[in-house]
Formats: sequence, C-alpha cells, structure tokens
Amino acid sequence: MSKKLLSVLFGAGLAALALSPSAFAEDQKLSDFHADMGGCESCHADGSPSADGAYEFEQCQSCHGSLAEMDAVHKPHDGALVCADCHAPHDMNVGQKPTCDSCHDDGRTSESALK
Repeated sequence: MSKKLLSVLFGAGLAALALSPSAFAEDQKLSDFHADMGGCESCHADGSPSADGAYEFEQCQSCHGSLAEMDAVHKPHDGALVCADCHAPHDMNVGQKPTCDSCHDDGRTSESALK
C-alpha cells in the first residue's frame, strides 16, 4: 500500500477517534494509541526508530500538520523544535500535555505566552 494511502487512512482513523469521546483510555500511552492506528510503521520507517528522528517528525506532520500550521502555542516553536522534543510518545499518556516550565524557567504558562 502506498504511503499516501496509508497516511489518508491513518488520518481518517484519527478523525473518527477524535469524534468518539470514549475512543481511548486516558492512561493509554501515545505510542500505543498510534500503534493501534497502524502499527509501529505509522510513526517509524520499517517499524524501527530513525537515528535522527527526522522520519518520525515528518510522520507527525503528515497527520497533524506543521508547527507553523498549528495553534499559537506551537507556532513560535516552528523551525526550533520537533514534536518529540516536547511530546514523548513512549512515556506520555493520551491527553497529557507538556507545560511551558518543562523547558522555560521564567514562569511562563501557555495562557501568559499567548497574551
């Protein structure tokens, strides 16, 4: 199956899950959630992590869009970070979000950063 078709199917599956409030358990790891959508290959080439994470970053963007296309919290990080810099799919649960103070020690919050 072509990568484009797989991406479309993956995106459609994500959309269907997003519309279903009980589609996932809050204690489910992000990696397990994505693997349920298409196996490890949905994020990793041949199911194995790349050495530099570039392939995985491309996969994130193919479904979620680029950082520049996302909300105001993501836009300032475009070109400076990749998704895995903040989102640890094998450690974080679905719905869990990193906070500004994970990286910034100046007291900023997502609310204050958006003003």
